[in-house]
Amino acid sequence: MDNSPTALFDSYEQDFQQIIQSIRDKTDGDAKGEQAEQRKAALRRVEMELDEADEMVSQMEIEIQGIPQSIKPSYQTRIKSAKAELQRYKKLSKDLHAQFSRADLLGSATRPGMEGSLSDDPYGTSTDRTRLLAGNSILEDGTRRLQESQRIALETEEQGTDILRSLRVQREQIQNSRDTLQRADTSIDRASGTLKKMIRRMYQQRIVTGAIILVLVLLIAIILWAKLWRS
Repeated sequence: MDNSPTALFDSYEQDFQQIIQSIRDKTDGDAKGEQAEQRKAALRRVEMELDEADEMVSQMEIEIQGIPQSIKPSYQTRIKSAKAELQRYKKLSKDLHAQFSRADLLGSATRPGMEGSLSDDPYGTSTDRTRLLAGNSILEDGTRRLQESQRIALETEEQGTDILRSLRVQREQIQNSRDTLQRADTSIDRASGTLKKMIRRMYQQRIVTGAIILVLVLLIAIILWAKLWRS
């Protein structure tokens, strides 16, 4: 799996576009339906998907930090475009909320007794179907978010494994360096001991040489004295 910043950026951007397409479908479809429950369910799903899209933009902003400067401007432009599109749908969602809230207030004021007529439906077909569709859609959204979380968890696990592997290699290198230093210290200690022995022998040889010279001088002095005394 390519874990480079550009590849991750492209992946998050693709997820963002898929979420925006899902939001676009809902705002153009279920969110403008005639049933109040259907509209509310669609708008709730739109809000959740807007949060997901916002998270994708945040991930894109994180990944762009590792992209080389030579190609970063084009990616910054893509982030600006994604932010603008996200803000547009946030505003659209807010406007739809306000519009349908006013419509619900006006409907409840101008159509008293409608709730009772709907409850007379022995099967509750429209409401039940709307709730079922809303439940299925929420379940699909939850499944998709779970899959996305699993994908991110796998990527994080792979990155963690790479980091641990790198740390293990560095630890082995440090251990090898420490062993080398220990061997060097041992060699230095041995060399120091050898030098001390050589110096000690050198002093011993000097003492012996001095003693020999002193004996020779004494012998010469004795010989000279003997010759002078005889003469």
